[in-house]
Amino acid sequence: MLPDLFTALAVAEAADSPAEIAKVVGGFAQYGIAGLIVMLLILGVLVPKYVMAALTAEKDNWRTAFEQERSAHQATREQLAAAQAGADVATEQGRAMIRLLEEFGQRPEINPRSA
Repeated sequence: MLPDLFTALAVAEAADSPAEIAKVVGGFAQYGIAGLIVMLLILGVLVPKYVMAALTAEKDNWRTAFEQERSAHQATREQLAAAQAGADVATEQGRAMIRLLEEFGQRPEINPRSA
């Protein structure tokens, strides 16, 4: 029975026709509720409890890892923002110093590589 089932499913998938799929469903219908349950298990509509528990645990592990990664990236973003603020202050101080020196009549030497 099982090899015939796999053959029928393969033919139905390859044909993509409702008539072939109806034959497969009809083949299971002759076995009643047991055939329906087997068909639902094969299609993935019904899932055993141990599989569902494993999937739920895996989902929770991925969620925890995602939240840890998100908080780590948030800390990195905050550090980068603080570093950028410090760099902006240093740049503005340098510009103010250049303007001051120019007002006093001195022409500061500007290294083009440092800018």
